[in-house]
Amino acid sequence: MIEKKEFNRQQGVTLLETLVVLALLGMVLAWSFPSILNTLETRNLENTAREILTIFQRAKYLAVEEKAPYRVRFFNDNGPWQYVIEMENTPGNWVTIPGFAGKTISTKYNVTISLPSEIVTFSSMGFITDFDTNLNSITLQSPKLENYNQPDVRSVSVFAGGSIRYEESQSEE
Repeated sequence: MIEKKEFNRQQGVTLLETLVVLALLGMVLAWSFPSILNTLETRNLENTAREILTIFQRAKYLAVEEKAPYRVRFFNDNGPWQYVIEMENTPGNWVTIPGFAGKTISTKYNVTISLPSEIVTFSSMGFITDFDTNLNSITLQSPKLENYNQPDVRSVSVFAGGSIRYEESQSEE
C-alpha cells in the first residue's frame, strides 16, 4: 500500500501579493500628496497670521494691565520682516519687553505692512493712538496657494478702539 503524503502549504503572503499592495499604497500616496502639501501650506499661512493677531492682543492686554503705552513694531533690515512688542520706558524711549524674543515672518510669503511707520501703539486704555483708516492692516499672501487657486491671503486689521480682525481671502486676478 502506498501512503499519500500531504504537504501542508503554509499560510502567508506571497511576494506578488505584497508588491500589489505596495503599488496600490504608492498610487494612493501619489494621488493625495498635493492635497497634503496644500493643507500644510494653508496651516502655515494661518498660523503666521494668527501669531500676529495674538501679538497685537498681547500688546493691548499689557497696555491696559500695566496702564502704560505698548506697541508692536514691524521692521525689515534687508531681510525677512520681523516684529517685537515694546513698552515705553520713558517718554519717547521704547524698549523690547523682557522675555519676548522677536518674531520673524517667513520670506515665502508676500508681506504688505500697511501701518503708520510700521507700528501699532496701544494706549493705557487699549485704544490705538496712531490709528489711520487707510493704514491699518498687515497682509500675508502665499504664492503657492495662489497657484493652487486656493484662498491665499490672510489679513490682520486693527481699529481705533483697539479691536483686531482676522480675514481670509483669495487674490484678485
